[in-house]
Amino acid sequence: MIYLEFTFRTQPCTETVNDVLSALLADAGFESFVERADGIDAYIQQALMDEAAVKAAVDGFPIPDTTIDYTYHEAEDKDWNEEWERNFFQPLVVAGRCVVHSTFHTDVPRAEYDIVINPQMAFGTGHHETTSLLLEELLEADLEGKTVLDMGCGTAILAILARMRGAASCTAIDIDEWCVRNADENIALNNVSRITVLQGDASALTGLDPFDVVIANINRNILLADMARYAAVMVPGAQLYLSGFYTDDIPILLDEARKHGLTSIHAKEKNRWSVLKLTAP
Repeated sequence: MIYLEFTFRTQPCTETVNDVLSALLADAGFESFVERADGIDAYIQQALMDEAAVKAAVDGFPIPDTTIDYTYHEAEDKDWNEEWERNFFQPLVVAGRCVVHSTFHTDVPRAEYDIVINPQMAFGTGHHETTSLLLEELLEADLEGKTVLDMGCGTAILAILARMRGAASCTAIDIDEWCVRNADENIALNNVSRITVLQGDASALTGLDPFDVVIANINRNILLADMARYAAVMVPGAQLYLSGFYTDDIPILLDEARKHGLTSIHAKEKNRWSVLKLTAP
């Protein structure tokens, strides 16, 4: 899977400007964002890139007196461990119960759940709000003996925590070959079993047995497009956790969820990113 890395430089470079730009780019198919001192880096599958949509987002930017320019290139398929060690990735403690760190960390806080993640990509360490929100949800959930589906699994951090918390088995699916490879490596690092990693999109759900818990951390457009497939693989009373979108997107996601008989339990927010918990009838 080939990704393009876009560098957007914003002026003024404010949290509001960068959040609005990220939301517009997510609508144009971008999947992940990394903050920069002068803007954001954004990642999109090469096959999905539509530069006309990118230019429309920039030219029609709704905040007055904002200047945005960008460049892009093919994202390098490299080991991101060194990049994270040097610049970004520090041990993360979630809800005082779960610590996420890498093999290169030496001073790691103690916690009930210890997860080792060696990121082979520019995202997926648990530091992003959507991932940390879902980690918090899983720490509160009753997963004992449950079957779990992790859509858009990335590093498999959520599936790993689910198994540590007693899930009977997990199926982790991601469209990106990098993610599938990295997920398998991280599963081995954490010595957890009964996690099956598949490469594909929601069509990979065809023929699978239904699940007790479904997690989907992707983006608004894909969640809307695939909601029916998620509902189709949920047992009665199953829980669905959605993230990867902004708080402003909650109403449209709830409208789509209701069409498939799903009921909202609650929504939580962190820095304008949100998680939704829903249940099947």
